[in-house]
Amino acid sequence: MTKDKKTTESSSKKVETSNKVEERNAESLQLQILAQYLKDVSFESPNSPYSLRAGQENPKTELSFNLETREIDKEKGSDLYEVAIKVTAKAMRGKDVVFITEVDYGTLVSMKGVPAEKIGPLLLIEVPRLTFPFVRKVIADLTQEGGFPPLLLNPVDFTSLYKKGSDKAKASKKTK
Repeated sequence: MTKDKKTTESSSKKVETSNKVEERNAESLQLQILAQYLKDVSFESPNSPYSLRAGQENPKTELSFNLETREIDKEKGSDLYEVAIKVTAKAMRGKDVVFITEVDYGTLVSMKGVPAEKIGPLLLIEVPRLTFPFVRKVIADLTQEGGFPPLLLNPVDFTSLYKKGSDKAKASKKTK
């Protein structure tokens, strides 16, 4: 019985030590959002007021979505990055454009103590996940102010997008 007790105590100490190391590592990794801002915004409703008349069929909306990242002051060894989410929504009724809205939303982040292999996932998964609700609100507000019901974008699975992008990059390296 004393043997089992010693083993249990020893393994619980290992778990505590392991948890403390993980906590320390998590504390040393720092991602800080310094600013969020509209880089560019556009709303066009070329067929207004005709496109606003009641009783018309619902428009079909096409969405395009793009993420861009860049390091700020790379030559100075800066830890600053910009992540830009670009969304374009084009609503059509037949051949007529109902509205087009474009939003380019930037986020400035600082990263300290982040290993190189974790920078990509942080910039392309975590930062967009945190800021996408703001982009969604801008688009909803723009369409509503244009006289239309608010266009509410569905949540985006940035993890899946990142994995698909990584898989494509690996596949293109193999074919070269």
